[in-house]
Amino acid sequence: MPEPTWKPGALLRASAGVHLLALAAVLFDAGLWPWALAAVVLNHGVIVFAGLWPRSHWLGPNWTRLPAPARARREIALTIDDGPDPAVTPQVLDLLDRYAARATFFCVGDKAARHPELCRELVRRGHAVENHSQHHRHHFSVTGPRSMLRELQAAQDTLARVSGQRPLFFRAPAGLRNPFLDPVLARLGLRLASWSVRGFDTRTGDAARVARKLSAGLRAGAIVLLHDGNAARTPQGVPVILEVLPGLLESISQAGLRTVTLREALT
Repeated sequence: MPEPTWKPGALLRASAGVHLLALAAVLFDAGLWPWALAAVVLNHGVIVFAGLWPRSHWLGPNWTRLPAPARARREIALTIDDGPDPAVTPQVLDLLDRYAARATFFCVGDKAARHPELCRELVRRGHAVENHSQHHRHHFSVTGPRSMLRELQAAQDTLARVSGQRPLFFRAPAGLRNPFLDPVLARLGLRLASWSVRGFDTRTGDAARVARKLSAGLRAGAIVLLHDGNAARTPQGVPVILEVLPGLLESISQAGLRTVTLREALT
């Protein structure tokens, strides 16, 4: 696939038009300012909504499922966020090995710097390391372009250094973003990836409930979201991903699907 580039999407072009029309209306008749202001406020509300909807394509390209060639090959992507976690990630790797499965790990830069050997092990076992920001700050989606660039560049440099693999994909913390993100991604050669199906495994310790949500979305081209970092625990104290993953991998195999990394799906 070609390197990502940026150009304003339909929503941003429409937003610029709304602002120009509002300004023209007020210049033509100052008494129209309440209507002009209402139009601008409504427009900004739509943009905020688009940023709060992780699977939205309104602010720019967003991988919510694998490309058509990967779907035709009956491929599926397991993506695992918020690690690496020294207590959980090694057990996840062993489960993936048991089923000869490949996964994409969206790693947090400062965690990767604390556990570089674990990042190298991810790559050594055939998995992919991608960018989940340097610090996973919850206010990421309300920061400006310079702050976003610093955060993503720091993670790019950290993850490339510790894993030997330069990320090709980015997933925003909590999936939330704003219109400044896409130009930053294009500058760094990154593609935005969200997901097709998630089980909310950071919020609920009910592994059976998480498994049902994930299994319902298993189909060719799906991008599945799990967490090895910030994982919820079962009542017995087991990270939910460790309870869910064996059954999920069995279901993937029985459905005739093949797990690939996101970068493998690029081909």
